Amino acid sequence: MQILEALLLGLVQGLTEFLPISSSAHLRIVGEFLPGAQDPGAAFTAITQLGTETAVLVFFWRDIVRIVSRWFLSLFRAKDARGALRVPRSDPDARMGWLIILGSLPIIVLGLLFQDDIETTFRSLWVVAFTLIGFGVLLGIADVIGRKERRLNTLSVPHGVVFGFAQALALIPGVSRSGGTITAGLLLGYTRSAAARYSFLLALPAVFGSGFYQLYKSITEECTAAAAAAGTCAPEVFGPLETALATVVAFVVGLVVIAFFLSYISKRSFMPFVIYRILLGGALIVLLSTGVIAA
Repeated sequence: MQILEALLLGLVQGLTEFLPISSSAHLRIVGEFLPGAQDPGAAFTAITQLGTETAVLVFFWRDIVRIVSRWFLSLFRAKDARGALRVPRSDPDARMGWLIILGSLPIIVLGLLFQDDIETTFRSLWVVAFTLIGFGVLLGIADVIGRKERRLNTLSVPHGVVFGFAQALALIPGVSRSGGTITAGLLLGYTRSAAARYSFLLALPAVFGSGFYQLYKSITEECTAAAAAAGTCAPEVFGPLETALATVVAFVVGLVVIAFFLSYISKRSFMPFVIYRILLGGALIVLLSTGVIAA
């Protein structure tokens, strides 16, 4: 049964990671309706996200290789046979590399500072419900009022910082990593496609860092009964095999969803996702208020 539950959660992770509806919120909610009604845990969520981010690596492989290689060439000021710089630091791909690094700093710093809250307090379903609704409304407003004129080649350092802090909000389940960064991008005047593509690229360092860190912790640390009772950690629900299978499923499904999502937003608005978030958050509040599920 645990393998089937893990496969289902891997499917949910793959379906929801790139849509602006919060994959961590969906894993948290779906977990409540599985036998045993348990939170899959922050570690399981972070590790399965390695699967979906690997899908980003595959989908954007050429872009990523170009950005990384040109960033390194500009960093070390590599020169050609005539002594001229092969890649100046003003090169768009080299700048993109620096902007991704800059935009990744907020989530790294805040993730370390609030690690215990992320793994415990922030995972309350009351928090999930209100962030689903609140940030859903904010996404809808941004989609309506955003100018949608800017392209990624106009991305500036201040805007990179704003994107970074918007991504950091996704440490709270219900906000959505893609939803937060896309909302920020729309408010800054970027096109839907530009905001989404940068959201996917910006997530790579943070998600891989978080996923491997949680993987390391799951191997080296044990959450004792006393620590769990004190609320300083949460015991793992799934073992290594179940988590690995869920990660593979998340990769395969995520690859399909990326292609669908980029095609969808090139022609349509985010309003269906906004409506879905509000309805899901409202339903969650009703279930919590009536005692059907516990927070």
